[in-house]
Amino acid sequence: MRGAMTMADLLHSLRQALGSAGVETGADRLRYFASDVYRTGGLPLAAVRPATVEALQEAVRLCAAAGVAMVPRGGGASYTDGYVRPEGGHVLIDTGALDAIMIDETNAVVTAGAGVTWANLKTALEAKGLRTPFWGPFSGLAATVGGSMSQNTLSHGSTAHGISAQSVIGFDVVLANGDLLTTNACDAMRWYGPDLTGLFTGDCGAFGIKARVRLPLLPVLAEAVPVSFAFDSFADYHAGVRAAQIARLDDSHFGLDLALSQGQIARQEGMGARLKIALQVMQNAPSRLKGLASLVKMAIAGENPMRAGQYMCHFIVEGFDAGDAAHKARQLRRIVGRHGREIANTVPTFVRSVPFAPLFNILGPGGERWVPVHGVLTHDRAVAFNDAFHALLAARKAEMDRLGVWTGTMFSPVGPSGFLYEIALYWPDARTDYHLTTLGADYIAGLADFPANPEAAACADDLKEAIVDLFQQFGAGHFQIGRAYPYRARLPERASGLLAAVKRELDPDGLMNPGALGL
Repeated sequence: MRGAMTMADLLHSLRQALGSAGVETGADRLRYFASDVYRTGGLPLAAVRPATVEALQEAVRLCAAAGVAMVPRGGGASYTDGYVRPEGGHVLIDTGALDAIMIDETNAVVTAGAGVTWANLKTALEAKGLRTPFWGPFSGLAATVGGSMSQNTLSHGSTAHGISAQSVIGFDVVLANGDLLTTNACDAMRWYGPDLTGLFTGDCGAFGIKARVRLPLLPVLAEAVPVSFAFDSFADYHAGVRAAQIARLDDSHFGLDLALSQGQIARQEGMGARLKIALQVMQNAPSRLKGLASLVKMAIAGENPMRAGQYMCHFIVEGFDAGDAAHKARQLRRIVGRHGREIANTVPTFVRSVPFAPLFNILGPGGERWVPVHGVLTHDRAVAFNDAFHALLAARKAEMDRLGVWTGTMFSPVGPSGFLYEIALYWPDARTDYHLTTLGADYIAGLADFPANPEAAACADDLKEAIVDLFQQFGAGHFQIGRAYPYRARLPERASGLLAAVKRELDPDGLMNPGALGL
């Protein structure tokens, strides 16, 4: 029967299975679903939004019977063509309505629908004094639990507990024929025999569509000490954070260069946003007195911490009580202070209070287009890569200056051994349907308007590819592989063959997000 169904028949069957509201075919909405933060691909045949796991299974069965490719989408904040299919003609499966949260306090496990955002999960768990080990990226207002597991990501909780893939017990995955696969043989542990769960972390939906995710639970540690340092060189910065990564005293930290600190991160959105930030600082403080003290420090510091050095790093140190947090912070100061100098802790105080910022940063501080490019380096290659990257920029400086293309960098720990180096590219160019829909007309109206700028876009795209190539020369790995970073081509022959065999077993007709991971 495969392939016998016409596209009209498929759309009719999908509407019967999901309801008319669960199947979108309007041109405006399809253009939105065809775009991510960076690129626009071919239009989907339809975008479907199943509200239950059973509805997801039925939608997959119908697409499989028609021989139509399926591409899953989570929160939509990808920038590596993870759900953008150049050829179009696919059914995009929006998992956002799979948003159930089941908290099992007795067994310290939460089961989250793939479409649950990290912000909503945090709210539900904090009401019970609980959290997951890794608890979301900075884009957690939109980023979903399922999307983060499919792409792999890091941020909150990463120093102490690792990346998203390390904070999962098991998945329920809908395979290409509509069957539901549970990856963990035992609810109490992930590693009961070979790690089948691991196959589906970072797979970009190429092996199946995640329906539910099981995560372990920890108690929330209410006491925290934010600490910030400035460094005069990248070598000093790297030496300090490498020592901090190995010590694992903080829950999470991140670093910024001067350009990014004064650009994206320092941008304020007017008095209304500042008052909202102040309110959130007060609400999240352990006491009113401590909240007021934090606001006074932030007001006194002003923007000075944004200009304190060529590189800055911001730590959030948590403890069981105030003494525990203070003791860890003292140890961190001793370790990192050998390489830099402590500065006002405005930035981590803000991030602690507002961990999931609005998605204003999908555009640059002046409303420019934005795309990040990253690599995970071993520590012994980080400084050499930084030197090579700045040599690349120097060679292209004249063209970049002429076209208004510029960069900033940020850094994060990937366990004790990996160093994430992320480069943000900015260029003046028209916005896409993704930007217009995500940010809304009112916000866009307050930004400078840029016409389509093919020359600047081509310069940014060429620079992006050159940076990816440079990362490859230094043996870097990547998150959010999608279609932007090489993966299968990097594998040894036997490993590549094994990957292809798994794909054939789970998706023999190649209908699950074809092209992702190089498959």
